[in-house]
Amino acid sequence: MITPETAERQYSTRLRTALVLTGSGTAGAYHAGVLRALHEAGVKVDLVAGRGIGAASAFFAAVDGGARLWESDGIWKRASARRLYGWRPPLRAAALAAATAAIILAIPIVLLALAVIVATLGMLLALVGLEGTGATLTTSYSGWIETVFRPAALPTVIPRLALLAILVGGAILAAALVLETARARARRRTRRGLVWRLLGAPISTSEFMERCAEELWNLIRGAAPLPTPPPAELARRYVELLSENLGQPGFRELLVTVHDMDARRDLVFALLGEPHRPRFFGRPSTASQTRPTEAFDLAGVARVHALDALEAALAVPVATEPHLVTFAPEGPWRGETHRVCDRPGCLSRLLAETAAAGAEQVILLAAAPPPARPHELSAGRADLRGRAGEQIAAFETAALGDVVEQFAGRFAGLFVIRPAHNPLGPLDFRGVYDERSDRRHTLGELADRGYEDAYRQFIEPVVGASGERIERVQPVNGSPGGHGAVQL
Repeated sequence: MITPETAERQYSTRLRTALVLTGSGTAGAYHAGVLRALHEAGVKVDLVAGRGIGAASAFFAAVDGGARLWESDGIWKRASARRLYGWRPPLRAAALAAATAAIILAIPIVLLALAVIVATLGMLLALVGLEGTGATLTTSYSGWIETVFRPAALPTVIPRLALLAILVGGAILAAALVLETARARARRRTRRGLVWRLLGAPISTSEFMERCAEELWNLIRGAAPLPTPPPAELARRYVELLSENLGQPGFRELLVTVHDMDARRDLVFALLGEPHRPRFFGRPSTASQTRPTEAFDLAGVARVHALDALEAALAVPVATEPHLVTFAPEGPWRGETHRVCDRPGCLSRLLAETAAAGAEQVILLAAAPPPARPHELSAGRADLRGRAGEQIAAFETAALGDVVEQFAGRFAGLFVIRPAHNPLGPLDFRGVYDERSDRRHTLGELADRGYEDAYRQFIEPVVGASGERIERVQPVNGSPGGHGAVQL
């Protein structure tokens, strides 16, 4: 545990500092809050590294664009953030068609239930001496029911409407099947079964990726009203912006790890400055010939894969489809197309690569709370998002504990910022009810929690106690306890 007494010895702005972001889904909101606090405090960061949703945070932090994560109109503060990682469009449409058919079929039952209520109400009116009113009400509704339930009315219309809704849903799924088959054959061979092609992974990252691409382009284009370019062009422009400004205030080196399902190995995408770049990409691995197949230099020919790395990092295993990456023909993979996604356990690889990139001290951000203690069990989630999120969160908590123990003596300082309690699962973008606090938690609250934790766990006890403040600037409005920002 870092204490104020040891912080001065363990933390130094003279050391090469890496900011490592790990987590999935909603953890990005926590990252946004922490990044805001670190930005206000002027904490020096030389390298940003990320896995999962942390890769998206790293992409923005690397080009001084973290504000697009935490501002009121940013990615995590918009009301539309509730729709991120939504159900795939074909599944949503088919579910809507099925719900419409169910509602249509329920109409006769609802009308009959209302008939019982009207009859009961008429009886009560008769008991209180309003026999005429009760009889009129009952007779009127009975006559209307007889008209509605004539053979040419509801008994004929209801089945036809329900069948039409079911046929529309089936047509949507069939169209999705045809498109998926054509897309798969166009990009790579596939042996997926009919059911998986029809239903597939239930959740889509497309909306989140589109939001990230839009915001990154806003940072790159400046005031020019230009439309968002294709992914390869946007990746090239992003790499150019970062390469040309490395060393400038707010710009940091970038490192992202993902997992190649076909090669069964982790991939590293990095953009580093001198002198760390040649040492990082030229260092030997367990088998020297495998390093080029795992490490990709975004400053070289791999620059077109910058957004591929981001989209792959956003792909949650099983819950979403892996991202397909087509490597260059002149590269080690000879133009092959691989399935690439996130792997919660690759945090250890991320820390190892961060050390190889020359990091001397690490600030590790994670939205995973500490492991549970006795008598802290809660009821398991019954919904699909909650059940999948529980497993992902459990894996990430265990991985975080492993790397903290594994790398405790690897760096001059390893500082962990994490919440004491986080009821939001990785896929709970609409918020969730928490039994322990008996209220509902939202993404906005998680972002605010990250902001407070950064001050309470790192800025005040570590940075403030390090004795390396150079200049105290104007107090920042809204900072916890009225603390001023620290320029390091």
